[in-house]
Amino acid sequence: MGNLVFGQQALPTLAIEADTARYEVRRIFCVGRNYAEHALEMGNAVDRSAPFYFTKSPFAVLTDGADFPYPPETQDCHHEMEFVVALSDDGIFGYACGLDMTRRDLQAIAKEKRRPWDVAKDFEHSAILGALTPAERFGDIGHQAISLRVNGETRQNATLDTMIHSVPAILQDLAKFYTLGAGDIIMTGTPAGVGAVQRGDTMVGSIDGLSDLVVNVV
Repeated sequence: MGNLVFGQQALPTLAIEADTARYEVRRIFCVGRNYAEHALEMGNAVDRSAPFYFTKSPFAVLTDGADFPYPPETQDCHHEMEFVVALSDDGIFGYACGLDMTRRDLQAIAKEKRRPWDVAKDFEHSAILGALTPAERFGDIGHQAISLRVNGETRQNATLDTMIHSVPAILQDLAKFYTLGAGDIIMTGTPAGVGAVQRGDTMVGSIDGLSDLVVNVV
């Protein structure tokens, strides 16, 4: 193999709770409309037949503690709080809090014209990911609360057991289409209450049993 023209760009990495090692992110899969109330608030029917997906580049990752630069070409950037699953070659490695940031006005235009959502969903810093907690420390996924506060005000609040498609069901379905393995991240969908953020806002995402995700919008 010859020399690379620009050199090899390192993949982003995530901190792991109580560990000096870091988790390298290879791919990001996102589940759409996986909470019934969120599907309804977006004007969509609740579809329980099968999950559907969109993707983000690993270079969309912003790690916990870094500021979120308000993205260009939007006047309506929304927060979407997510339960994040990180895979190993043997199954689930761990879990984290995450935010799927969305240029909602651009998504609306894409929907109206029946075009892909890429510019609305997959842009720099749009996948905000917290530190990973190993799966064995988190335990079984059940009634854990998932919430997001913006400037101290609760915007999103639900429990993980209200997901339409459970994590095992998502993994089983996604594996039909991709060979999943180490470095693959799955953002499992957002509860109702999504909304716009502005420069100067502070977002705090929480899931029982995981480290909070704290992000300032700049």
